[in-house]
Parts: sequence; C-alpha cells; structure tokens
Amino acid sequence: MNPGAGPYSTRRALDESDLAACFQVRKEVFVGEQQVPEEIEYDEHDASAVHVLAVAADGSPLGTGRLLHGADAAGKTGGDHTVGSLGRLAVARAARGLGVGAALVRAVEAEARALGLTAVDLHAQTHALGFYERLGYTAYGPEFPDAGIPHRAMRRAL
Repeated sequence: MNPGAGPYSTRRALDESDLAACFQVRKEVFVGEQQVPEEIEYDEHDASAVHVLAVAADGSPLGTGRLLHGADAAGKTGGDHTVGSLGRLAVARAARGLGVGAALVRAVEAEARALGLTAVDLHAQTHALGFYERLGYTAYGPEFPDAGIPHRAMRRAL
C-alpha cells in the first residue's frame, strides 16, 4: 500500500466490510502499536455508534473514528444529550502526515451536525492535544488515565 500515491476520501461506514475495515485499523493502532488490550478496545457502543472511514483511492483503509450520541455519549459528556463523543480515532502508520486524522475529525463533526448535536467532546491522549487544539477543540478538566494512557477531555462547539 502506498497511500501517498493518491487521494483519499472519508465516508460514513455503511456495511459490514466498512466496519471490518474500521476495526482493522483500530486493531493495528491501538492493540498493535499502543498495547491496548483487545478486550477493552471493542465495546458495546460499537453497535450503535456512527463510524467513519478514510480510504485510499484503491479502497484500502487508512483511518477511522466513531461518534457516540444520545445515551451512549452521556457518560462521556456529563449527561448532555446535545453533545456527541468522538472516539477511537486511529490513522494507519503508513497514512500519517497526510491530513487523514483531521479529515476524519471533520467527518465525525459532519455526522454530529446531521444528528442535530451542538458540540463534540473527546478524550484526547495528551500527546495529541495540539492536534485537536488546531482543529478548534479546548481541553477542560484534569488529566486522567484511560487504558493506562494519559488523556484530557476536550470539546468543540459545532
């Protein structure tokens, strides 16, 4: 795969093969690279979340992210049902530096707007705070561990 050779696109994951591609990228990044235990990488929210997928011109998966909304998001957004929760954002190693992550964040935000949400929250790994700040997110609250990795909560109004 040479993702730098051509354009990529983002879309809502629509079928089982799209979801399989999302899970493949998550396994590569979170389980493989970051040593997150596989049993906590996938959860009950995967079934109801909106998943987005970035694919290369040849159809190979480059990245993914998901949006929790409604009751599924409430535990991460302080109970506010007008706020979605962006999570599981992952970009394949070979596709990093191409703008895929930012495109995925914008795709999640578009899905949130389509659902009538007013803001998006996320839990950012602390090394990624600058990435999300450049996309308009503001950190709030203390640092906390998730899967043994330091995180901060962030929010962006839509």
